[in-house]
Amino acid sequence: MTLDPITKGTVSWTGENPGIYLKESPDGPWSGLVTFFRVTWSPFGRGHGALLLEDPSGTSQSPECINAMICDNEPLAKYLLEGFFHNFAAFKASAGTKNIEFRKLTECYREGDSGSTYSEIVKGDDIDLRMTWRGLGTPYAVDMPPEGGPTKEHQMYSLFIDAKDAAVTVNGRPLAGKVAERGFAGGTKSSAFLAFSETWIKI
Repeated sequence: MTLDPITKGTVSWTGENPGIYLKESPDGPWSGLVTFFRVTWSPFGRGHGALLLEDPSGTSQSPECINAMICDNEPLAKYLLEGFFHNFAAFKASAGTKNIEFRKLTECYREGDSGSTYSEIVKGDDIDLRMTWRGLGTPYAVDMPPEGGPTKEHQMYSLFIDAKDAAVTVNGRPLAGKVAERGFAGGTKSSAFLAFSETWIKI
């Protein structure tokens, strides 16, 4: 029997989607969350951006605290937020995800390499967001079936590289917390990771 090399289903989007999720204590709530995206194809075109929760609890009264989606393609960002990021476990568990603002991205670039230290820099309306992954490990490939994934509707393929350490700064302020463990594929993985060649297919 010859297997069909063409995956069935409809491609929802493909690109990159690394993240850094931080905690102040291993058994505590998330203290800082960011997921970056560089999408090369979607029904809404290409785009870049980051969903940033400087206050995942959504309770901070500080005018400096930023919970925002910084993006250069707002329809794409809303599509990712509503259909995907809202379902990611760390963001789903954080009340701050429900009340974010949209800010225009004006510049986006990467530094370093994927073998040791890697950074994504996003700049926009009164914001300078810098994400850095350190101590990068061995790449591993993931083929996540719908029942094991966050949306329960998509097959997800990706190449992941976990980081031992990571940092996020927002206008020079470091996000609180450190890299912890997160549930993934029935086990645990680092809460700081690169995700390349990520493709979501609606089955």
